[in-house]
Amino acid sequence: MKLSIIGAGYVGLVTGASFAELGHDVTIMDIDDEKIRKLEKGIIPIHEPGLDRLIDKNSDRISFTTNMEQVVREADIHFICVWTPPLEDGSADLTAVRSVARELGKNFKKLKAKNQIVVTKSTVPVGTGKKIRALIRQTYKNEFSVVSNPEFLRESQAVADMMRPDRIIIGSNDNIAAQKVAEIYKDVKAPIIITDLATAEMIKYAANAFLATKISFINEVANVCDLVGADVEQVAEGIGSDKRIGKSFLKAGMGYGGSCFPKDVRALHQFSNDSGYDFKLLKSVIEVNEQQRNLIIDKLNKHLKIMNGKNILVLGLAFKAYTDDVRESVAIDVINRLQKEGANISAYDPLALINAQKHLGEDVIFVGKAYDGAQGADAIVIATEWPNFKDLDWPSIKDLMRKPLIIDGRNLLDPNEMRRMKFTYEGVGRG
Repeated sequence: MKLSIIGAGYVGLVTGASFAELGHDVTIMDIDDEKIRKLEKGIIPIHEPGLDRLIDKNSDRISFTTNMEQVVREADIHFICVWTPPLEDGSADLTAVRSVARELGKNFKKLKAKNQIVVTKSTVPVGTGKKIRALIRQTYKNEFSVVSNPEFLRESQAVADMMRPDRIIIGSNDNIAAQKVAEIYKDVKAPIIITDLATAEMIKYAANAFLATKISFINEVANVCDLVGADVEQVAEGIGSDKRIGKSFLKAGMGYGGSCFPKDVRALHQFSNDSGYDFKLLKSVIEVNEQQRNLIIDKLNKHLKIMNGKNILVLGLAFKAYTDDVRESVAIDVINRLQKEGANISAYDPLALINAQKHLGEDVIFVGKAYDGAQGADAIVIATEWPNFKDLDWPSIKDLMRKPLIIDGRNLLDPNEMRRMKFTYEGVGRG
């Protein structure tokens, strides 16, 4: 099948490369000239394990362009994969989605295109499919279909999630169009659930909100564990072993971040309010997530008393391990808060240093090794769960520090082992 991907970000590139791997001809379009030029040269602008190999392997089936007319000429099923960032009130900014819809409509009309299918991969509020139809209808009067096929990709595992998903959701009020989109996935071994358009849009938000709720729940449990001397890691193991609950997303720490959970939870809360329903649970999920960031600051203040002038090394800047993405990174937020209290910050991350520099001021010292930032440090904050942080030479780091204080915001290290080395160690909910 001939497909187009509009938006060459994380979702667009992974989706396009995966469709090519499934044997389809794929045109990937983006308005960013520089990004497209890099892609044409084989330079992948994001870090996603396995993506570069997949694009290289299927280069004969993938083309890149900035031209929407070319997109419409070369494909008849178009996947909208543009970024939908949050507005100040928490609702999704659909500016890019609306722009794509208008451009598709103009080019459908110009080229007298027939049997076109427009598919939303981007996470969009319920009702967006209808809005896309109305925008295209302003210029293109022939029949076309709108389908929702939401992505469920985890950064650092996105290729595997695309090729081996738990399920595939396809929503449309046009069953023939839904079946055509389902045909794209005929070689993927996963259940396909076909719904109406609004239901598919809701499934995506509900899924992310539920996972965020699990994270906030275990963080609340962790905070009680700190007060009563229980270990949240063992609590999570105990409750997660129940198949009705499951172990995933029961990791206490500094809260969730990234490009999806924060914006999607806020967006679901906002459009629930706009629809006339006060989603009290999501309000609490958001509040708890914010509270966890303050918790790290509170733990530092408890030991250091005065933050002004203290030297803090932050280990980890990406919002999660195995990615260079710092969007909505908890680490970035905590650094900004520490700086407001007068702390001197040095920071290290195996992949995200360059991206983090775009978000942090010049006052942050970015180091190439954790040991460089430990020199004279009053505390170390572990903000991203990079496994290689476990393997650092911690006795040597202790000798470099002014005060051997570790605030482990990801419960990465063994508390007993760190205390045996004479560190003052605090995790989240470790008793």
